[in-house]
Amino acid sequence: MDHYPLIEDHGLIGDLQTAALVTTEGVVDWFCSPRFDSPSVFGALLDKENGGHCTVRPAHPTHATRQLYLPDTAILVTRFMTEAGAGEVLDFMPVTGTAVTGRHRLVRLVRCVRGTMTFVVEIAPRFDYGRGKHDVHITPHGAVFAAEDGTELTVHPIREPEDERLADVLTGRGADLQVSLTLNAGEQRGLILEMGAEGPPREIRRAEQERLFDETAAFWRSWLAQSRYTGRWREVVERSAITLKLMTFAPSGAVVAAPTAALPEQLGGERNWDYRFTWIRDASFSVYALLGLGFTEEAGAFIKWLGDRVKERAGSDGNTGPLNIMYKVDGSSDLNEQILDHWEGYERSAPVRIGNGAATQLQLDIYGEALDSIYFAHRHGFQIPYGGWSSLRMDLEWLADHWDQADEGIWETRGGRQDFTYGRVMSWVAFDRALRLAEANGWPSASGRWQSERDAVYEQVMAKGWNKKRQAFVQHYASEVLDSSLLRMATVGFLTPGDPMWASTLDAMDQELVSDSLVYRYNPETSPDGLRGSEGTFSLCTFMYVDALARAGRTDRARLVFEKMMGYANHLGLLSEEIDPTGRQLGNFPQAFTHLALIDSAITLNEALDKK
Repeated sequence: MDHYPLIEDHGLIGDLQTAALVTTEGVVDWFCSPRFDSPSVFGALLDKENGGHCTVRPAHPTHATRQLYLPDTAILVTRFMTEAGAGEVLDFMPVTGTAVTGRHRLVRLVRCVRGTMTFVVEIAPRFDYGRGKHDVHITPHGAVFAAEDGTELTVHPIREPEDERLADVLTGRGADLQVSLTLNAGEQRGLILEMGAEGPPREIRRAEQERLFDETAAFWRSWLAQSRYTGRWREVVERSAITLKLMTFAPSGAVVAAPTAALPEQLGGERNWDYRFTWIRDASFSVYALLGLGFTEEAGAFIKWLGDRVKERAGSDGNTGPLNIMYKVDGSSDLNEQILDHWEGYERSAPVRIGNGAATQLQLDIYGEALDSIYFAHRHGFQIPYGGWSSLRMDLEWLADHWDQADEGIWETRGGRQDFTYGRVMSWVAFDRALRLAEANGWPSASGRWQSERDAVYEQVMAKGWNKKRQAFVQHYASEVLDSSLLRMATVGFLTPGDPMWASTLDAMDQELVSDSLVYRYNPETSPDGLRGSEGTFSLCTFMYVDALARAGRTDRARLVFEKMMGYANHLGLLSEEIDPTGRQLGNFPQAFTHLALIDSAITLNEALDKK
């Protein structure tokens, strides 16, 4: 690869255990196997020279491209057009199911739909984040890329045995493979890249390829048919739902924050984090979105995953509490942060980090998010077993002893602990939801203490979190800085949407944190977070702003902000973590939290508009 594509110039495909990014030029430049958080096979997204890629592109240097999904599926179509012809590459991954497997297939169908087109196919894996060496073994029926550690990538050509051999194997670079393929209108070939293949390369006949295609399309259309959303933004919401499903690890039900690592929040900056893990906070938000759309099976799978995390350390009295802020998709918590010094980073944005050092932080808000999602699920008919309730009670006892202390906060700052207002608000939510659950079910509880702690948290926030000078709730008690996480105060019921203190806070945020409808998390210049550089506006926060405006009755403003924000989505409706001042997407892509907030705000705004 001779340049880095824009972050937004990608589509996402996946099989519910891992995923791949495909550029508008037909390049797979990010693919990890066998899981989202496994080492990369293709990683040119983070080092164009040494990361590895699989490219299918026209040989003619001058061509136009378009990219779309087949309706209601995760099958990606990249179209190429020249004066001599038009061609398509259809990319998808057959769904693996709920059993953990090392076998993952990436199907790339290549066809000519008009005239004649010559494609260049280049397969250049770089195993283990480019640290592993490999050899390529070419056979009459395909090829195998074999790494030193035993990892193999098998290439199966798609063709009938009697088909004319249209591909010419060209000289590759080192242990790479390059093929030239000339097709006329109506002709189709392709290849399947397979990790964990059970046998040698083989020719895939058209009937088998069509079966894989039909099964994949049927899966996604059947799954999406469960959606109950009939509001104004159906296409946008349903694409977000498919995107979230693509970021779900089916064997456990955990949702990764993003399928990528180390994409920068500022070009050339150091804010480059690994998001291929499951945050308690983000995944808790998924319960609201999934149940709001009618996807009860996925919501139930996450509630079970969350319940397992609650039970495994219930009663512990560590400094960071019985819950970690994030886990691997299988529930393990070894997320040691490393730096890949041999990779230059996206557009030279270093360091390239894998793992996440924030995993051991204390973030008190996660208990409120966890309890709120469990309470929400319970209201929608999910049953909580007694063992689960007993574990929750122990977590609440820990929180009752520890809520009144400084923490690192929702944004995982690395500049020291503070008394963050949002952490206190969500501690109030934890006690409030626990009291509601106990009363609704007649369960044993320390209700007297929980109520006392709930009221103490509330009074402290009102006394210390409210800044008279700013006439707003502020980021932490020792600051006058505003923080967009507090946009959720009315959403969780801490304040009513019509409260004058909330209206004043919303006005203050509009003046300080909102830039032409886009919303910043906070101002790092006035609230140092221990990191150099700046960042773009946070897409999550913009959708939370929409939700807050809609709840406050400012529906016209909310609708305009929502529509403007959707103008920053890419050609497929996908959004990363941030938007920079020029409108470029920044940060890991696509981001689950952003698409969860999109769904929530679309539901809230649609209901508000209907009432209006």
